[in-house]
Amino acid sequence: MTPSSQAEAVAALLREALADPGTAWSLGSFGAIAEFMRDPDEAVTALPDDRMGMATERGAIALTACPDLRPVAYETAVASGWNHAIALCLPQDACAMSRRGVVTELGPDRDAARGRDQDAILFDLGLDLLAVDACVRTSDPEAIACLRSGVGQPLFDHANPIGRQLVALSPHRVFLAQAGRIEVYAPIPGPGGTSPEGPHTHVLPKLLRSGRTHAATTPIPTGWVPCAGLHPAHPYKDMMGQRIDFDAKRYAAFQDLLDRWGDPELLAVKRGGEHRPDSLVSSRHAQAARRVAEVQARYLRGEVIEADIEADEDEAVTDHA
Repeated sequence: MTPSSQAEAVAALLREALADPGTAWSLGSFGAIAEFMRDPDEAVTALPDDRMGMATERGAIALTACPDLRPVAYETAVASGWNHAIALCLPQDACAMSRRGVVTELGPDRDAARGRDQDAILFDLGLDLLAVDACVRTSDPEAIACLRSGVGQPLFDHANPIGRQLVALSPHRVFLAQAGRIEVYAPIPGPGGTSPEGPHTHVLPKLLRSGRTHAATTPIPTGWVPCAGLHPAHPYKDMMGQRIDFDAKRYAAFQDLLDRWGDPELLAVKRGGEHRPDSLVSSRHAQAARRVAEVQARYLRGEVIEADIEADEDEAVTDHA
């Protein structure tokens, strides 16, 4: 496939996924991620420029099909089931963002997904992530003053006043990557709260300290870094992770995506092929592929039992880009 035809195929994948309200999106790194999703009947508005995407009253997504953008479709084994996604990857030497290590004021967000937010002030939280800038944005004078009081300091420094007030202020969260952005407008849940249905963010300091770009269970090819991902409708759970009746059409739809965008070696292992010692696929990922194949066969035969469902719902692993 020529570079131009590859770029066209990637752009088509993004457009088709954006048109499907059953597809959720993520943008971020291991420990810091923004998620965008919408209801089928939710009102959407177009972006003010030629980027792909949309805005709702709860959040927005804006994407650019970078020339080097590579979709990587994959499945990961969890308890008695599996997760699936398509990671949007860039070469390691082409994915870098600002790498700021302290809170930094960036000025008006002229690239905001809605025109009414383009004069609001954007602040980089300074998480020093390779492929993502995790930012917040606000036009509220009190929130701007608070954020400015923490400029030049690490976000999680005990002396930084931002951390104590960020939940109460609940500015927009704006996560940026070379491939685009996700914006979240919903309030930040307080201590002990749960993420709202719809667009939301997670920033988990313990995971950030690992310095990883993605979970070890995610089979990303060497030399590539995931900066975003799309999450097509899953066969046995809804967008919020709740159990639904197994949907064979959803299963088949992702298998088609896996054929088109998955790792051929990993696909061969999943389908019974030998895992060669010189393979670029790790033994961990090969073993997981076999587990996924086994449990999918059980679902297709209708053999999943209640104990399996409870085990899967207790699984706390999340495989994001």
